[in-house]
Amino acid sequence: MSAIRTNGKSVLGLDVGKKSHWACLVTPEGEVAANRPVANDEGELAELFASVPEGTLVVVDQKRNIGALPLRMARSAGLEVAYLPGIAAHQAARMFAGDAKTDERDALVIAKTAMGIPDSLLPVPEPDEARDAARAMAAARDYAVECATRDKNRLRSVLLESCPAFEAECDLSDAATLSAMAAIGGPWAMLDAGAASVSACARGVSRRSLEAALETAGSCTRPPEVMVAAENPQVRMLARRISDATGEAARLDGEIAGLLEGDDTYRCLQTVPGIGPRTASELVISIDIDEFPDHDHLASYCGVAPRNRRSGTSISSVTASRQGNKRLKNLLIFSCNSLCRSKGRFGDYYRRCRDRGMCHGEALKATARKRLKVIYAIMRDRVPYSE
Repeated sequence: MSAIRTNGKSVLGLDVGKKSHWACLVTPEGEVAANRPVANDEGELAELFASVPEGTLVVVDQKRNIGALPLRMARSAGLEVAYLPGIAAHQAARMFAGDAKTDERDALVIAKTAMGIPDSLLPVPEPDEARDAARAMAAARDYAVECATRDKNRLRSVLLESCPAFEAECDLSDAATLSAMAAIGGPWAMLDAGAASVSACARGVSRRSLEAALETAGSCTRPPEVMVAAENPQVRMLARRISDATGEAARLDGEIAGLLEGDDTYRCLQTVPGIGPRTASELVISIDIDEFPDHDHLASYCGVAPRNRRSGTSISSVTASRQGNKRLKNLLIFSCNSLCRSKGRFGDYYRRCRDRGMCHGEALKATARKRLKVIYAIMRDRVPYSE
C-alpha cells in the first residue's frame, strides 16, 4: 500500500453533498486559501479544480454516490485524490474548537486532518468497470433482501394475530407456501379453498411445510369473519412482494457471478473451504487488497481481530473487536459453520478451539481469523487455495 503524502502540497477538503459541496483549500503552510460552496455540477467542479495549485490533493468524506462525480472530475483534472472515512472525520472533529455541525466546518476538518494526519487517509482505487457494476448490483440485491425480510416480519405479525399455531409451522422461505398465500390468502382462506386448490397453487418442489401448517391450523379456533376478510388481502400482497424480492435477489446474484467470472481473485477465492460465490463476490467488491499491507490490517478492517488493552506489563483485556465492516465480519464468521465437521485444516482448528474451552461462537470467530490469513494471501497473489 503506497502511503499518501501531503508534505509540500495544498489540500482541498470536500464535504460532499447531494446538491452542493463545501470546498476548503488549505495551503502547505496551513492557511485557508479558499472556503466556499460548490454546486454538484460538472462545470462548477471543473472550474474549482482548474483554480487550485498544481499537485493539490483532493480529499472527500464519501467516495461513492454523492462523492463519485467530484472524484471523477478531480482525476480528469490530473489531481491526486484520497478518502477520509466518515468515522475518522467525526472523531477528528472533536479536536477542533467548537461543536457546531456545518458543511463549512466539516470541510475544514477534512482538509486539516488530511494535512496533519495523512495516515488517516485511504486511497481511492482506480475504476474497474466489472467490479463497479457488480458493486451496484450487490447494493440492489441487498435492498431486495432487506425488503423481503421486512415483509416477512410484517406477514408473521399478521399471521400471529390470526393463528399463532400456523405461523409457528409455516416456512416463509418456502416457494410453495408463498405461492399458495399469494393466490389464496391466509390459513383460513386456504382451509376454505380445500386441499386440492391449495396444492394447485403451491407450485413448489415440496409442500410438506405448508401441509403441516394447515393441519395445525385446522385444530385452532377461527377468528371472526370480518377479521379473516381483512387478513386475506394483506397476506396476498405481502406474499407476492416477498416472492418478487426473493426472485430479484436470486437474479442479481446470478448477474453478479456472471460479471465476476473472469476475475482471477473471484475464482481463486472459491477454492477456499467454506467460501461460495456469494462470499467471494462480497470480498472482491468490498476489498481493495492493495490498501492492506498485511493480513492483520485486513482482519482489523473486517472486525475479526482481537482488541488488546494493555498498559506497561499489564493486559486488562483481550476481547473481540466490535468495530470493522459488519457485513464482511458476519459473512466470514457464519461461512465457517460449514467447516465445523470438515476434515481439513480449518475443521481441525475449530475442534482444537472447542477442546480449549471456547464456545461455538468464539471458535467460529477464531477459525474465521485463521482462514483470513489464507484469504489475504490468495487475494494478494491471485493463486488458488491448497492444503
